[in-house]
Amino acid sequence: MNKEQVLDFLKDNKEEFSNKYQISALALFGSLARGDNTSDSDIDIAIETKLSDYFKLYDFKEELEKQFHSKVDVVRLREHMNPLLKSRIRSEGIYVR
Repeated sequence: MNKEQVLDFLKDNKEEFSNKYQISALALFGSLARGDNTSDSDIDIAIETKLSDYFKLYDFKEELEKQFHSKVDVVRLREHMNPLLKSRIRSEGIYVR
């Protein structure tokens, strides 16, 4: 999938993800967002959620991988996390509105 297809899917399903996984914000970041992805690249998604149930978050990751037919890394934005990663997500992330 290309960047626009991923963003369209996230936008079209944002409300469902909010209800199902308590996700308040979604962003695409990493190589796909920057446009320097390759056929081996994964899809990096950042989320803001109050949900702390690891299994539910894993369900979200699996749902995306099934849809995108690609490996997906989901990063939960938190107050206390690697500051370099958080800064990178904030600067290059494409937030779904």
